[in-house]
Amino acid sequence: MSQSSAPPVVRHADAKHRYEILADGVRAGLTVYRDRGDQRVFFHTEIDDAFAGRGLASQLVQEALTDVRQSGRRIVPVCPYVAKFLKRHEEFADITDPVTPEVLKWLELELG
Repeated sequence: MSQSSAPPVVRHADAKHRYEILADGVRAGLTVYRDRGDQRVFFHTEIDDAFAGRGLASQLVQEALTDVRQSGRRIVPVCPYVAKFLKRHEEFADITDPVTPEVLKWLELELG
């Protein structure tokens, strides 16, 4: 059995404000957020080109949003990929907040 058959793993890198997906033991991608009160504001998601086309972004975001639900927080999808994912996955609609000018201004200040 080769190592490449290991399923991808999502981990929460709390100190770095992101969730990472590991494929074959290598970090293949990440989705980055900042917390604003009880909101987790997702603003960037990327998958390394070497791992494109394997459904990793979808798995990563699915597990990240499931973690947000379990932590009692709400989702704010500034990231276009997360926003697109949420349109296809209505099960998160009850914990999704709109992206407002206030949120965008706050995020800009947070990121400097």
